[in-house]
Amino acid sequence: MFLNQALDRIHAFSPEQFNSLADVLEPELLQQCLENTGTVTLRKRRLSMEMMIWCVIGMALYRHIPMCQIVNHLDILLPGKKPFVAPSAVVQARQRLGEDVVREVFQTTQSLWHKATPHPHWHGLRLLGVDGLVWRTPDTPENDEAFARTGTQHGESQYPQVRMVCQMELTSHLLTTAAFASVAENEMNLAAQLIHQTPDHSLTIFDKGFYSLGLLHAWQSSGAERHWMLPLKKNAQYRVVQRIGKGQSLVELTTSPQARKKWPDLPETLQARLLNKTVKGKEIYILTSMLDSRRYPAGDIVDLYGYRWEIELGYREMKQFMLQNRLTLRSKKPELVRQELWGILLAYNLLRYQMAQMAYSLKGIEPNELSFNQAAIFLMKELTIMPAVSPGRIPEVVNYITEMAEAFVLPHRRERSYPRAIEKIPSKYPVRKPGRKNAGQLN
Repeated sequence: MFLNQALDRIHAFSPEQFNSLADVLEPELLQQCLENTGTVTLRKRRLSMEMMIWCVIGMALYRHIPMCQIVNHLDILLPGKKPFVAPSAVVQARQRLGEDVVREVFQTTQSLWHKATPHPHWHGLRLLGVDGLVWRTPDTPENDEAFARTGTQHGESQYPQVRMVCQMELTSHLLTTAAFASVAENEMNLAAQLIHQTPDHSLTIFDKGFYSLGLLHAWQSSGAERHWMLPLKKNAQYRVVQRIGKGQSLVELTTSPQARKKWPDLPETLQARLLNKTVKGKEIYILTSMLDSRRYPAGDIVDLYGYRWEIELGYREMKQFMLQNRLTLRSKKPELVRQELWGILLAYNLLRYQMAQMAYSLKGIEPNELSFNQAAIFLMKELTIMPAVSPGRIPEVVNYITEMAEAFVLPHRRERSYPRAIEKIPSKYPVRKPGRKNAGQLN
């Protein structure tokens, strides 16, 4: 039995509170994505395109297993004379598959998830976060030509690198869209590619590194109630138009000629709402497009900025837990690097979607309150052994997965503080530890 067939059987026996991964990766959906991207093959191969999509997902879920073993591990080969597949055949199949299909599957599945799942709202707005991260690629001539290297005080990085900017739904940690290019590309240029995929009636929380009036204006004007918020940039120039209340005012920001040249629709001035609040003796300034002080209370907005760290936690879940700290990608060619990255995002979303269903089976628990590390290990084990489970026992396994959700609930998060400190410059000379006697001294 193939893994996707096992998932289909789970779907057929699922109770109401449980939806299997077959909801979003059923064979008809994969076939439609292949047709949409023009990826078809007339020749009957042992590694079909539908099965290779599962193989790309398996690259992320089973990071410690070589590619040819992943194919055999997932049992995705069509019947043939040889029981196993050669490594070169897997590489050739990945090249035939390309990156467009995996990106199409990612975009289609995330859209289906949002339609099928209720979202917690903050004053009628969906909470989103945008931030960037960097991936290392193998040091091959092809990757070196396509991707730049970052410079450090000790010289260039040893690996070509890819810069990625993602948008995440903060309560579930489910990714909604992403863009990536060489590490030489600016994060704000990549963030601009996410504008048209941003849903209406949403609030996107940015880091202060994304302070660009052109980007922020395009973000809020591209749809209905597409709000943003971020910390006020140091030395930012603004004029107070009106004092709204204690710790908040309506301000006017003047755009530069360079910004208006890059963003033709950007006006000369842009109005925003500036809020400030003292937290633990430190003055915090937040800039936002939410001008209505009655609908969006000032105190709630400043406290809401702490949710920005949810996307950082999501990146840690991907790199440290799902990929087991193997930070260098597998692929040796740029087109396969991009395919692998879409596969990582798709695999992460599949696990997070399943965790969301588990969380919603409990009362008062949000998906980001489940332990990703423990839940992912459990889900991968249960779904991997599913092909060996007899059809009569599938309902029992499904109920077991749902019942285990309570075991992965995290304790309440602790308040932690990590103040910035200047690192001590190491000495060029060895330092003798206190109390240690000289080597030549007699006892």
